[in-house]
Parts: sequence; structure tokens; C-alpha cells
Amino acid sequence: MRKHIVAGNWKMNNDLAQTERLIADLKKQSKTSDTEVMIAPTFTNLWQAFQNLRDYKIEVIAQNMHYAENGAFTGEISASMLKSIGVSTVILGHSERRAYFNETDDLLAKKVDAALAENMRVIFCFGEELADRKAENQETVVENQIKNALFHLDADAFNNILLAYEPVWAIGTGETASPEQVQDMHAFIRQILETKYGKNVADSVSILYGGSVKPNNAKEIFSKPDVDGGLIGGASLNAEDFFAIANAF
Repeated sequence: MRKHIVAGNWKMNNDLAQTERLIADLKKQSKTSDTEVMIAPTFTNLWQAFQNLRDYKIEVIAQNMHYAENGAFTGEISASMLKSIGVSTVILGHSERRAYFNETDDLLAKKVDAALAENMRVIFCFGEELADRKAENQETVVENQIKNALFHLDADAFNNILLAYEPVWAIGTGETASPEQVQDMHAFIRQILETKYGKNVADSVSILYGGSVKPNNAKEIFSKPDVDGGLIGGASLNAEDFFAIANAF
């Protein structure tokens, strides 16, 4: 049985005081949800968030990490550093990291390996641009991103991998992906996994959707058979909205 998961990616938002206020609001809402809930604050607030939520069913996760264990990588954070403060899940391959920081499939494969070596769980992101969708090339783009970064792994590695499909064209652009388009892509992703690793792996991996999920569309999106949850951006910065999404299953 795949887990229902909703993860909030706070991106570069919320200083310490704002983080503490939002966490206080999240605590009030958290008892209402049976969904697995995660939040990804900024690096500077991870420890405080972990300390505040360690007795609650809200996991604190990281937005990114480096592939090296340590060394001369100014400004970077390693997997072992995250583990040392109680963080055991990391988002890798987010569309903004790919676009703004030129993260490639090869680099992401190294990051995935580093996270798994520390027994971390990975939320691996991928998705096509608007030009790819208009050219009807979205399946090829998605398949290549998954294969290039993940298909060197053995089947057991997928016990610690969640997938997050992000159609970049449907994030903050005014364009929207229909629930049917979301389901079609998620089913395609599951088929890719089945072809490589077999039905058991394909059926066990949770695939999240990360394209502007909001309280008013979450229920319809989450009703699709191959959609197991969401990677939430802006709506995760409001506790009531975030848990309305988490409770949409």
C-alpha cells in the first residue's frame, strides 16, 4: 500500500520568527490529518523546526544538499550534516535547482547516491518545460530525467525514493495541468519503473504531483489512481491551506 504524502517546500521564505509562527499554526492543524506530512524550511531554520516538531507527526526535510561528504565547497551542506540535526529526507532535482543552478542529471545522480549512502530518503523531482509540452515531447523528457539520474540504482534503493512530477509550465505561469494530464503522466512514470524494475517496485513507489496544488484542486488531483500526494509550494506557507490539501485524500 503506497503512502499518501504531502510535502511543503518553503523555498527561500520565512526567517526564524516567521518559521516559528508557521510551525505553531501547523501544530494546531496536525492532529486532523492521517496523511504523511513533511515541511522543508530553509537551511538556517532546520534545527529549530526539528526541535519544535519532534513530538508531532510532521517531518522536517531539506530542500537540497551537496554530493560530497565534506571539503572545500563553500556554502554547501552534506548529507551527514543534515542527518546530524535530525533531517532524514531531502528534495533533489527541483525544477528551480535545475533552471537557476544548472543542476544536470549526472550531478543529481551523484547527489542521490550520497543521500542513499547516508540512509536518507529522497524526493526526486523532474518534469518538462512548456516548450516540451507544446512539442508533445513531455514523455521523452521525463523518461530521460528519471533514467539518467536513477536507473543506475538497484531495486532496493527505491524503498528510500519518492518521485515528484513537476510540469514546469504549470507552476506560477497561469497555465494549468488538468487532473487527466496529471494522471496520464503519473501512469507513464509508473510504467517506466515497471519496465526497468518490475511491478512490485512500480506499485510501491509513491509519486507526488508538484504543479500548483491548492485546496480547491487537491481533492480532484489526489483522486487519480497514480497520484499519491503533492509537493506543495506557495500553499504550504499557510497552515490552514496546507492541511486542507493534506486532508484532501
